[in-house]
Amino acid sequence: MSNPFLKQVFNKDKTFRPKRKFEPGTQRFELHKKAQASLNAGLDLRLAVQLPPGEDLNDWVAVHVVDFFNRVNLIYGTISDGCTEQSCPVMSGGPKYEYRWQDEHKFRKPTALSAPRYMDLLMDWIEAQINNEDLFPTNVGTPFPKNFLQTVRKILSRLFRVFVHVYIHHFDRIAQMGSEAHVNTCYKHFYYFVKEFGLIDTKELEPLREMTARMCH
Repeated sequence: MSNPFLKQVFNKDKTFRPKRKFEPGTQRFELHKKAQASLNAGLDLRLAVQLPPGEDLNDWVAVHVVDFFNRVNLIYGTISDGCTEQSCPVMSGGPKYEYRWQDEHKFRKPTALSAPRYMDLLMDWIEAQINNEDLFPTNVGTPFPKNFLQTVRKILSRLFRVFVHVYIHHFDRIAQMGSEAHVNTCYKHFYYFVKEFGLIDTKELEPLREMTARMCH
């Protein structure tokens, strides 16, 4: 993110949601700094995602989930003015893949929604998960719940759908802004991380399989 042009593109207050921050002085903040340092050092992303020796897996995963939420938020924020009820009446990834929304409240059955409506609900839902102290405890020593990784899998699978929609339906906008290198790096980081820890089912990754094969292998 040292490139001034990318800073200008990605810091335009276009995020859907305020960024979740880690409190300085906490173990998570130190892990977050460690993760950022390995990225900034230009380390191979495959190595950068590996669990540092002596660190707790859940802590490492929690830090990355929040970071990916913030990044994907920014990416979608930059193209959101071109993702409208008219341009994207269905939340999809090309003609073969349609994503329906389901939650514990209003949409108890999978429901077809426009892409912007789906994104709005998705970002609200993820934000609620990562701000829930029972799921993502911020105090050192507070244990993670037994269903933590199960919840994380759901969060990351849904975040992946944002990449699918952006790449398949809005990549021209990303390219036009000259930010495809940044988006590609974010995607590769995300992909290597979920593969390293088995956090997304292979069938969920199918819509971007060909692109991923070119970019990540």
